Amino acid sequence: MSRQRRSRSKSVSTANPEHQWIATEIAIKLATNSILSALAIVSLFKLIPYQWSQQAQLKEIRVEVEETEKRVSQLRDDFRHNFDPHKTEKVMEEQSPRLYPTQRRIFWLN
Repeated sequence: MSRQRRSRSKSVSTANPEHQWIATEIAIKLATNSILSALAIVSLFKLIPYQWSQQAQLKEIRVEVEETEKRVSQLRDDFRHNFDPHKTEKVMEEQSPRLYPTQRRIFWLN
């Protein structure tokens, strides 16, 4: 029995070169993947402030777009009012100091 114990202990202590190669390969793969993971995490932390600034700029642009849309809507309303064929005489009265010949100006005195 002592021979069997000696042979078992020798087989355990002397590693197979193939197993050493597999262990080395696994260690290299783990190191490479952990380095890549660390780089990915660092990159994400660097991108977060950039994403926040982009969101802030997007909010500013949305506010400006809303203001511009309101202004464009007002200008469209003015355009429709000024070029409406049914309101031509009214627009002419608003924009011209002239009066119809049948009209007279009234000046109020105190």
